Amino acid sequence: MMKPASVRTIAHFDLDSFFVSVERLKNPELLGKPVIVGGMSDRGVVAACSYEARAFGVSSAMPGKMARRLCPDAIWIRGDFESYAKLSNDVTEIMEGKLPLLEKASIDEFYADFTGMDKYFGSYQYATELREKITKETGLSISFGMSTCKTVSKVATNESKPNGHRLIKVGEERSFLSPLPIHKMPMIGKVTGQQLRNLGITSIGMLAEMPRKMLEAVLGKSGTSLWEKANGIDTSPVIPHHDQKSMSKEMTFDKDTTDVSLLRSILVKMTEELCYDLRRKNRCVGQLSVKIRYSNFDTHLRQLSVSYTANDHDLQEKALEIFEKLYDRRLLIRLIGVKFSKLVPGFSQIQLFDQSAHMADLYQAMDRIRHKHGIKAVGKVFGMQLYERRKEIRVEGSGLPAEKLKRMYQ
Repeated sequence: MMKPASVRTIAHFDLDSFFVSVERLKNPELLGKPVIVGGMSDRGVVAACSYEARAFGVSSAMPGKMARRLCPDAIWIRGDFESYAKLSNDVTEIMEGKLPLLEKASIDEFYADFTGMDKYFGSYQYATELREKITKETGLSISFGMSTCKTVSKVATNESKPNGHRLIKVGEERSFLSPLPIHKMPMIGKVTGQQLRNLGITSIGMLAEMPRKMLEAVLGKSGTSLWEKANGIDTSPVIPHHDQKSMSKEMTFDKDTTDVSLLRSILVKMTEELCYDLRRKNRCVGQLSVKIRYSNFDTHLRQLSVSYTANDHDLQEKALEIFEKLYDRRLLIRLIGVKFSKLVPGFSQIQLFDQSAHMADLYQAMDRIRHKHGIKAVGKVFGMQLYERRKEIRVEGSGLPAEKLKRMYQ
């Protein structure tokens, strides 16, 4: 048991079946019916589904063809991300006005630190009243779990959904987690879950009893982290919520150029890297800008509103479209840049509307490689060719020689 002086009070809030709940606010006739939000075609992917649809085995990120086979009577909705973002912001404003420390983990998920608040009022009662206030003012159902750490609180939330709440008292963390199957533990996906089952580990309690060194030998550093969390140990802090307004990349040439093919390649590569950052931070972009600076230092910028996404191919196509309209003077170019703005929080699933399961798997696979080996490890051929064709390039402010940059992009 943790020493009293170090005990924290952490709550995890999660909006129940958020996308579906928003659609039901707009159309009450959907209440009580199996609803799926996502791509409308068989090649689309499930972004979210109601609990009625889940009863048939439907789940997020499932191919639409499979979801239709499991639940043929489900009502399909393409989805309206702008509505989801607006309602998410409404909930965020309510919580920020009532809590001293709030972390927005995603579009529908929040962590709050109540440590020390019991001196003035009961933290669990306060959280319960906050939950009721959110439902009353927005019409959205929200669940929460409260404990001494993020991991246990998140699991408690999932166990109390939908429309519930649960308190795990100090010292009861391990007894709460132990009987639960391993897939209930955050960080355990299909691959890790299968590795653990191959070791005969089927419950969180069994995971907690395994030798830490053995798990580290099998799973690396993540093995130690999983062992700690299975034992109710998680010291990760609640990070204050700050919305990032934009992100951008620019490239300056040592030698001004009119090589249009090179310029297009650079735009493709920079957009690809920004999209990776978006997905890593669970963000989507609603506005795209391209900037050109000519040799005489005249700078021109054009922007375009886009449907909220973090998909490479959608945004690369738009960036090239803007470039073709912007670059009309055929003068030597000194600098080119791309900027993402109107960023909103969103799960990776939200980017799967009308995208095939193949494209979703491709992005996930590429992101895993980048996470392990670095952002330069993999990319589309068109963007990777840019340093093969021009050696006199440097990233603005980097001070790195062209040959080193070339190696970074190979």
